Amino acid sequence: MKVLVDTPIWSLALRRGKALSREEQILVSELSELINEGQVVLLGPIRQEILSGVPTHGQFTALKEKLRAFEDLPLTQADYERAAEFYNTCRKAGIQGSQIDFLICSASTGNKIPIFSSDKDFLHYKKHLPVFLYRPRKR
Repeated sequence: MKVLVDTPIWSLALRRGKALSREEQILVSELSELINEGQVVLLGPIRQEILSGVPTHGQFTALKEKLRAFEDLPLTQADYERAAEFYNTCRKAGIQGSQIDFLICSASTGNKIPIFSSDKDFLHYKKHLPVFLYRPRKR
């Protein structure tokens, strides 16, 4: 099963010198297992978020090369239209979210691929949208 890994999970895995909580360690370990199993896919906007703000050109280049190991899920016109529909649905329900979050929800739904994220906003979206959320396997 392919899994769409969101930026917050990548950010946890890429932290250097910062202690992780037990919960965060579980998420990073799960990402590592998914990578080893060849199950990770990205979206272009997630790739962009991961690469944005990398402090040095050398670090940017190294990370860019490592991320090239993961395929980008192609986005279609239908994905963008569904993302706008999802935004409107959530907004009517009083739920705010970023355009990228709704694009992630749309790509997940359209491709029947779960989203692996620590962003709690996805739990709110799930109440109104047919998104699939990935939960780490029990340790």
